[in-house]
Amino acid sequence: GNFNRRFKTFPPERGSFPLDHDGECTDQMQKYLKCLQLVKGNNAPNCRLLAKSYLGCRMDNKLMDSTSWDLLGLPDDDKNK
Repeated sequence: GNFNRRFKTFPPERGSFPLDHDGECTDQMQKYLKCLQLVKGNNAPNCRLLAKSYLGCRMDNKLMDSTSWDLLGLPDDDKNK
C-alpha cells in the first residue's frame, strides 16, 4: 500500500544540480560545512560568504544554473559598487 509513498523523491526546484564528480568545488563546500558546524547551523554572515563562494564555484563550473544571489537568499555585493 502506502509504504513506498513516503520515500518519493523530488528533483530540485531550481534547475539541475549535478553532482560535482571532479570535486572542483569540494574545498569550498567543506569550508562552508565546517562553518555551519562552528555556528551550530545559525545563519552567520561569514558562512553566507562561504556559501556564496561554493555556489559561485558551482555556477562557474556549470554544475548549477546561474541564478541571481537574491533568489538564493544571498547578498549581491555588486549592488554596492
